[in-house]
Amino acid sequence: MRFYPSSRRKKAARLIEEAPNEMAVELVERLEAGKAAEIMEELNSDIQADVIGELDQQDADAILAEMDAQEAADVRQLVAYDDHTAGGLMVAEAFTFRESDTVGAVLHRFVTEDDDFERYRGQHPYIVDREGRPIGVVSLRSLLTSRRSAKLTDIMTKPVTVAASESLDALQDLFDKYPFLGLPVVETNGRLVGVVSRAAVDDAALERAESEGLRRHGVVGDELRSMPLTVRARRRLAWLSANVVLNVIAASVISAYEETLAAVIAIAIFLPMVSDMSGCSGNQAVAVTMRELALGLVRPIDMARVWGKEASVGVINGVALGVLIGIVAWIWKGSFFLGLVIGTALALNTLIAVSIGGVVPLLLKRIGQDPAVASGPLLTTITDMAGFFLVLSLATAMMPYLI
Repeated sequence: MRFYPSSRRKKAARLIEEAPNEMAVELVERLEAGKAAEIMEELNSDIQADVIGELDQQDADAILAEMDAQEAADVRQLVAYDDHTAGGLMVAEAFTFRESDTVGAVLHRFVTEDDDFERYRGQHPYIVDREGRPIGVVSLRSLLTSRRSAKLTDIMTKPVTVAASESLDALQDLFDKYPFLGLPVVETNGRLVGVVSRAAVDDAALERAESEGLRRHGVVGDELRSMPLTVRARRRLAWLSANVVLNVIAASVISAYEETLAAVIAIAIFLPMVSDMSGCSGNQAVAVTMRELALGLVRPIDMARVWGKEASVGVINGVALGVLIGIVAWIWKGSFFLGLVIGTALALNTLIAVSIGGVVPLLLKRIGQDPAVASGPLLTTITDMAGFFLVLSLATAMMPYLI
């Protein structure tokens, strides 16, 4: 028995497809299992898996029990894969044909299955053997320029396949290397289990970057303004409370040199410049280490090697930036010694910043903490404190030449 006419099911499915995942899950949770199953069957398998994977086990099982048996099996298989792997990003629907099929068979499916063809967007016809392993792929150009009686095995080329466990970073590299819109995904036995599209990989990479950006700013988890007020406040407060302590420490460095600031007020102009410029250098080092960690190119045991490489960059860039801002301070305020203080402080702080930025993510990884959450705040606070200390201590030592 159908609860909804086809047009309403398609509209509801489109709404769930376009909505953020958290909102889509909430919409499905409000429906009876039978009604939810009807709408879910209108969605591609990857979206089905995203929604089912976020539901309570009881709700998920109830909906899957109402769905077509094969579709439910596909969804269960997709949910079992890690999110940022080829298996987690693929669709189970693959545009497949047998070795004995002809060009005419493919063209016939194009015409007769136009309602379902939307599910195969970006896919070329894949030829599979009796065990379901992909042995060839046919380009659309070959289909249009070949005789209808020609066998697919005569015009196919060897497919580029990816393992279901392939990581997001590896998938990005593959799509950078090849101009394909999609790649067939295989299990360890070589059987075709789905197709991962370039669009799905790009979307996942963007989502991961946004998530890491939020975590660096202290927004933990997938926060939405529709969440309960107390939950949102508690998540943010955990970070903000720790940041208060770190900033008090940074402020105490300035407080210890009040006399120097009062005597040479021009120094106050350059304090934020020194901390911000060195902080930018440190963030570059953090980004490189985070990427290498994600790709498996470095491990916590490599801290000494990473520090050596970053220190070399820090010395070169520190000297260059120090000379530049030193000249600016000299010309702006007419004091060579002020330029010397500011330039030296920035050079040293840049070395400190890139050293911290390169090593701290590895240290956090070793002690079981999330580098994406803590690296940014630690880097910012330490470079602020070090920058303030270097400028003010050097200014105090050079006081006779600055007044």
